Amino acid sequence: MLKVLVCVSGGGTNLQAILDKAKAKELGDVEIVRVISNNANAYALTRAAEAGVSGVCVSPKDYATRDEFHKAFLQAIDEVSPDLVVLAGFLVVIPEEVIIKYRNRIINIHPSLIPSFCGTGYYGLKVHEAALERGVKVTGATVHFVDEGTDTGPIILQKAVYVKEGDTPKDLQLRVMEEAEWEILPKAIRMIADGEVKLG
Repeated sequence: MLKVLVCVSGGGTNLQAILDKAKAKELGDVEIVRVISNNANAYALTRAAEAGVSGVCVSPKDYATRDEFHKAFLQAIDEVSPDLVVLAGFLVVIPEEVIIKYRNRIINIHPSLIPSFCGTGYYGLKVHEAALERGVKVTGATVHFVDEGTDTGPIILQKAVYVKEGDTPKDLQLRVMEEAEWEILPKAIRMIADGEVKLG
């Protein structure tokens, strides 16, 4: 049984894709043990509750120092002893102590074909705005392991998505989610559960 913890900041569409695949028994031997959000109002926490999954908010705003937040965040992870931590639209820099303790057991979904449009400052709509500004014809999404850099860990899966004439950043964001993110993030979890991708 692969115990999976999902971290998410907003609406949780990638989380929903994971929950749907888990419910349909398409993730292999996997249990979603907890959802952590840094935003108490994140709809992702509602999605978790509706799926019967424990959801908790750990927000930097609730702590006097970043160090206190880092300790609380690590504790919220440790409490459920996950085998895999999945960052599904989590807009918080992962503390170094978490990366060290869970090395090669944290994966992230990024809405571009890394190494394009990634790294510091590239998140959410900003990624798609940059892709359209550059005039690329193909974009996509990447699932990768998390290390101390930003979007620099080993790549697990990528999927390309074509840019269409007249796309707005929101159009492109939705298509990348529907055609790439919601497919390859659950697929990466299944590959890990099946032993096709090794952890640690």
